Amino acid sequence: MTIGVMVAAMKPAMARRVRRWLFHLGGVGLIPLGLLDSSIFPLPGSMDLLTIILSSRQGNWWPYYAFMATAGSVLGGFVTYRLARKGGKETLERKLSRSRANRIYKIFEKWGFSAIAISALLPPPMPMVPFLLAAGAMQYPVRKFLAALAFGRAVRYTVLAYLSAKYGQDIITFVSQHERAAIWATAGVLGAAGFGVAIYFLWRRTKGKGRAKE
Repeated sequence: MTIGVMVAAMKPAMARRVRRWLFHLGGVGLIPLGLLDSSIFPLPGSMDLLTIILSSRQGNWWPYYAFMATAGSVLGGFVTYRLARKGGKETLERKLSRSRANRIYKIFEKWGFSAIAISALLPPPMPMVPFLLAAGAMQYPVRKFLAALAFGRAVRYTVLAYLSAKYGQDIITFVSQHERAAIWATAGVLGAAGFGVAIYFLWRRTKGKGRAKE
């Protein structure tokens, strides 16, 4: 039984206690939280929130927290990928409707590496788990999968950890007083980064096709 299944089976009060316990572990807690957040029972925003809190409290440690968040998320994503690789397309189709699963397949067939990297970089409500499942179900190469996932998550958590360390308590105060605005601000920053990454990969793809024609 995965961590995600265990927490999903818990009563809400017990699940909250588990999340608090993971938060109290500090940087180490980002590893099991990453396993949970990248499972088929994710906790949207939990990794972002813990990374922001820890980096705000100990600004000099922000590279460590960015690394641990990336490592935890990549580890969790790899577990989900392996489960889908073993279970095949049925694993994704049990999670999503057939029509939505087919849309995910088409996106993944067209973009592959970019689909994983961009979904890993962007914040909720951008879904990442369906692309992890699609990568496994479609037997996407392990090295490319890990490289794409690590790239997207590293950019995401480096940005979050650095900004949290730089602005410290101001971010915590703003989040507590203007939660919705904070979510949109974070989405905007990461969205801009994601857009830049998408343009870069599109440019590389176009350039590669141009060379192939030559």
